[in-house]
Amino acid sequence: MNLDAVGAVAGPFTVTWSPDDALLYALGVGAGQDDPLAELAFTTENSDGVEQRVLPTFGAILTGFRAPSDGSAKPRLDLGTFDPAHLVHAEQSVALSRALPTAGTIEVTTRLEGIYDKGSGALVVSETEGRLPDDAEDSPTVVTRSAIFIRGEGGFGIKGPSDPWHVAERDPDLVLDASTRADQALLYRLSGDHNPLHSDPAFAARAGFPRPILHGMCTYGVVARVLLGALADGDPDRFASISGRFSKPVFPGDRLQVSVWQDSDETRFRVTGREGAVVLDRGTFRVR
Repeated sequence: MNLDAVGAVAGPFTVTWSPDDALLYALGVGAGQDDPLAELAFTTENSDGVEQRVLPTFGAILTGFRAPSDGSAKPRLDLGTFDPAHLVHAEQSVALSRALPTAGTIEVTTRLEGIYDKGSGALVVSETEGRLPDDAEDSPTVVTRSAIFIRGEGGFGIKGPSDPWHVAERDPDLVLDASTRADQALLYRLSGDHNPLHSDPAFAARAGFPRPILHGMCTYGVVARVLLGALADGDPDRFASISGRFSKPVFPGDRLQVSVWQDSDETRFRVTGREGAVVLDRGTFRVR
């Protein structure tokens, strides 16, 4: 790992999106999947009396997975040399200062916040800001924080900060169901994440999986959509932030359960998949 890269900045560059891009993302994270008429604001642009809206976690696509709108190569941080099959998405947060428009151009800048020793691997943490043209200097529309874990790259001794997350010692206040489809990864990848881990059986086998797994950010988007519906009446204007840690893989077609604990300042959640395994942990969800 290139530890000297900490503090480096990639960008700024601009990303442009259309209403169709937002619709495709919504379909990729399951909007309309169980009931095609239930989430028309996210899945259609011309339904009578329904204004198109954008799912908040689309902000992570704009800041993390879209190519520059001018056709240039996407700026990248120099993390050093490692086997990409050993890389997994570990943590993600998305915060919005306001709801995303259905189309626009955003300026994206990423800073490498830290590279931390987790023993069996390295945890690489970056923060990305996405600014719409009318954003104030100190108030970007989108701020995402992402961590990737790279197996086999630990042992350099730099420890990261502790995480005080916890849930109350009681049963969940709410348990929500979330479904995924067998072809979910093939649809979700069209929003920009073409990692073959999620589509190529040979690549998945190299990474130690019996078949391609679902994108962590697809699971994340499915869960965020379900939480938005349950806790904010599906209104993107009320969304403030979501964060979580990916703990086990999800396979396309798995059904998920989202356990929710509601406190005065924020909502905490944990997601389980097949055989009750925790797949997304240490979750927080905030509304306005």
